[in-house]
Amino acid sequence: MRIGALARRTGVSARALRYYEEKGLLVPGRTSAGYRVYTEEHVETVRRIRILLAAGLNSDMVREILPCMVDDGEFLAPGCEDLIAAFEHERRRIETQIAELNDVRSALSGIISAGKALASR
Repeated sequence: MRIGALARRTGVSARALRYYEEKGLLVPGRTSAGYRVYTEEHVETVRRIRILLAAGLNSDMVREILPCMVDDGEFLAPGCEDLIAAFEHERRRIETQIAELNDVRSALSGIISAGKALASR
């Protein structure tokens, strides 16, 4: 299938598919005329890429771990033991960001409250 068909099948824009290729996440075949050609395996690869990106991983990390990921029927699972530690580290990084954002939200809420109190005087 060509890039437009893969885009329709996966719900990912052709531009995003070209980006995945640029980042080494997706490697299509090529016709003699240079057109990209995709298979059913590419549909599955795009699904896995989207899951990993949605989990907060960046494209460089996705490229590194994609070959080690296996589908257990319900979730993608790390097929290499060292990935579990990497995922735990990434989760801790995200939890730290969430805590920092909660602090920022609290500070902003305080500023808003003070502004409303001042305005109502």
